[in-house]
Amino acid sequence: MLSRVTYSVFFFAAITFFSLSGKAVAEESLNDAQKKEIESVIQEYILKNPEVLMRAIQEYQIRQRIAEREQAKKNLVALGPDLRLNKSSPVIGNPDGDVTIVEFFDYRCGYCKQVFPTIQALLKEDGNIRYVLKEYPILGPDSLIASQASLAVWDLNPEKYLSFHSALMNARGQLNDTKILSIAQKLGIDISALRKGMDGSTVRGELNKNMELAESLGISGTPAFVIGGNMIPGAASMEELKKMVSAARKG
Repeated sequence: MLSRVTYSVFFFAAITFFSLSGKAVAEESLNDAQKKEIESVIQEYILKNPEVLMRAIQEYQIRQRIAEREQAKKNLVALGPDLRLNKSSPVIGNPDGDVTIVEFFDYRCGYCKQVFPTIQALLKEDGNIRYVLKEYPILGPDSLIASQASLAVWDLNPEKYLSFHSALMNARGQLNDTKILSIAQKLGIDISALRKGMDGSTVRGELNKNMELAESLGISGTPAFVIGGNMIPGAASMEELKKMVSAARKG
């Protein structure tokens, strides 16, 4: 049996076909009996020509992806201030840099860890990049705890943020509450204040905002980079990042 979405797509395609060929009138002018007759013809045609159904679905999916990408581009422009200037978002590199890179990441994401050394090398090589970090904990409860702790450190001890962030990125194995707090303690961070900050409104607000931004931009995985008016999903190479930074400067 066809799903409702698939059937609707094909019904629309069939109605369009009949209308263009002059064998049917607009859908809204059909009575119930005429609609049932057309549905019967469509069903029979699908059963005899299933490959047509697949082509229709593929075409529909392509159009959907194009529409989503176009909407994401528009949102990228509209959401620029939230992406780049939210004071609750950690900033490393040069805070007055002429190009801003925004990264959506998860501390338990293997690809985020993989690209981390590349990011550090890029910031060391190019001292004019402002780097904004958007916590996007989508890989389970441990990811959320790590993000809460990291944002709390940024709020309480911003000077210790990069060390804490780097330690979490370089951590291997399970990244649970005990391990995260142990890392914080070794860096001289007040654990009591940290726990309180992790449950605070500033941290919750930042995480909620990041989730909304990611959804508006069509970001469903990590890492994802926004540089200028462009977005790069996945663990971008040094070459790709440099190319986008250069384009942003020219643009």
